[in-house]
This record gives sequence, C-alpha cells and structure tokens, in this order.
Amino acid sequence: MRLKNISLNYGMRVFKALSEEPRVRIVHLLIHNKELSISDLEHILDFTQTKTSRHLAYLKNAGLVGSRRVDQWIFYYLLEEATEIIIQIFKFIQKDINLIKDQEVYEILHSNRELATNKIQNNPYRK
Repeated sequence: MRLKNISLNYGMRVFKALSEEPRVRIVHLLIHNKELSISDLEHILDFTQTKTSRHLAYLKNAGLVGSRRVDQWIFYYLLEEATEIIIQIFKFIQKDINLIKDQEVYEILHSNRELATNKIQNNPYRK
C-alpha cells in the first residue's frame, strides 16, 4: 500500500521513532536487507538483546516495523506502508559513516553464514 499523504499523527510517530540513533541504524539495515533476526541485529550493531528488543518494540508500536516468527526465531522487516517515507528520509543520511559500517558488518556476517552453509552441505563425511 503506497501512502499518498500522511496524517500529522503518523508523521510525528515516524519522526519520534527515528529520534534515537539505535532505531535509525536498525531501520537502515532493514531498508537494505529486507528482513533480519534479532540475533543478526545484535551482532551487527553490537547491542544487548534487551536494547535491541526495546528499540524494535518502539519501531513496531510506531507502525514502521513488522515481524514474523519462524520456529524460535523472529524476523523483523520494514512495513510496506512506511517504506516510501523512510526511504525519502534516508536519502539525506545515506552516506553516514556509521550506517555504512553497519552494512559492511552485515555483509561480512552474511558472507560467513553462506560459507558455513556451503561447507556443511559439501562435507563428504556428512550422511
């Protein structure tokens, strides 16, 4: 669903949600990587589980982030109706060194995960 305009109330929720650096960093990672688990976010951002959960709850309550459960993992994603306004806001801060570093850490984490998966799948001793 694409928003043509937003209410003052929704706009205030968006700006309040983005008023703290940890939430901006989380949203930035979700924009670029579509969906991440809380564990991924903890590793990338070097946050505790409590801090990560608190900020994700704030983003969910603001109507920016949704979640889905797969077995014991919960994956977070940017809600479709929030995507356009968030992308517009992030155009102005996309070259921030901290946001770039977060994405680099994600890419290393993702690459290591792919290497480990391939190693397990190609193990000749695996039954």
